[in-house]
Amino acid sequence: MAKVKMGRWEYTEREIEEMFDEATVRGRLASKVEPQAKSAHYDRATNRVVVDLRNGATFIFPCKLTQGLSSAAVDDLALVELGPRGASLHWEKLDVDFSIVGLMSGAFGNKSWMAKLERKGGGGKRKPLASGARRAQSVQDLKQAPNRKRAKHLHQDKAQERT
Repeated sequence: MAKVKMGRWEYTEREIEEMFDEATVRGRLASKVEPQAKSAHYDRATNRVVVDLRNGATFIFPCKLTQGLSSAAVDDLALVELGPRGASLHWEKLDVDFSIVGLMSGAFGNKSWMAKLERKGGGGKRKPLASGARRAQSVQDLKQAPNRKRAKHLHQDKAQERT
């Protein structure tokens, strides 16, 4: 079987088909569990980006805290685009990309940017989750977690909310 060269690597057609199938499964799972943007725009009055999610919620974040956006021109900030599946935001002219999941978890830049925010008192350090709350660290965690275990954690979280 012929091999196809991709960069430094060579793959058989069968290997490429298997990788494509695996990526398709991961993409379908991600689209079910990860927040996805329906639209995004820059609000000049507040210097914030407003992201409307497909589930009907809205997420807003300040440009001043965001690496690559904090000192950008207003006209450049207004050119925000959605990435594939609505999973990310992209500013072509600024060469800046952020995942929706990352932004929603408070990751407004790389480690050194976040450390700088923390030193300035800009909220660079993320607050820990409330006791009993559970956050999936990856799509793989969701695939491997037994349904019974997930249901138990959901039940515990709801019980804590009531008290």
